[in-house]
Amino acid sequence: MRKPLLGALLAVLLLGAGAAPAMATGHDAGAPTKAAGIAAPAQAKVQAVDFAGTVALSNCSGSVVRTPASQPSDPALVLSNGHCLESGMPAAGQVIVDRASTRTFSLLNSSGTGVATLRASKIAYATMTDTDVSLYQLTSTYAQIQSSYGISALELNATRPVQGTAIKVVSGYWKRIYSCNIDGFAYQLKEGSWTWKDSVRYTSACNTIGGTSGSPVIDNTTGKVVAVNNTGNESGGRCTVNNPCEVDENGTVTVRQGINYAQETYGIVPCVGTGSKIDLNRTGCTLPKP
Repeated sequence: MRKPLLGALLAVLLLGAGAAPAMATGHDAGAPTKAAGIAAPAQAKVQAVDFAGTVALSNCSGSVVRTPASQPSDPALVLSNGHCLESGMPAAGQVIVDRASTRTFSLLNSSGTGVATLRASKIAYATMTDTDVSLYQLTSTYAQIQSSYGISALELNATRPVQGTAIKVVSGYWKRIYSCNIDGFAYQLKEGSWTWKDSVRYTSACNTIGGTSGSPVIDNTTGKVVAVNNTGNESGGRCTVNNPCEVDENGTVTVRQGINYAQETYGIVPCVGTGSKIDLNRTGCTLPKP
């Protein structure tokens, strides 16, 4: 799991990896060209993906997120991983709902500068069963954050991501952006005592490190969040902590050393009701229940 590790910190200090890689924008990423007077086929516009709306936690990354139906007056939500909770990692099968929390988050602007400290009122939802996700409800509304800091929440895509999609993993902890594609999906991803379903597998360019846990995975074309970064196979181990393995429908185990993964977030959308309330009984909600 991508919590901060001493080795990762040392690597950043030695290599200067704190700087964000170049980010593709609609101006310079795949602009159509002309040859012999014939226009090239139009390409999908690429969104400028930056740090605005991401947050840094004490041990992980995260982002302020909303659903398509969220209202400006709703309490804002912060998305991260279940294994990033201040209380420690939930056990397999454990689901946390509406637990009081005063955790703070450093809100970043587009350039990665911290502009505010946001505070939680509670852990609205968290688990490491089937997925690896935490949702904190803040004391601030979306409108208050927008008005005070000019920063909008990132929108959760309501549909499942697609293989081959160009993505960026945006780490508020390291202030670093990784660019790659969705390579495919793991039917089951097993790590230690935890099992996650239908996980996103990155192509090798997203070589995420400790501290990137909880980073939003953003679709380059839509600018929407399609997953939350959570783990990777570090040393080639088989289904152990920090060395997840893939298990297909037939039970065949595959180990991909150096490959990293995320958990889809479209399944969160049906579970968020009026006032950012997590309602696990809403139609379409399939998140695990306590």
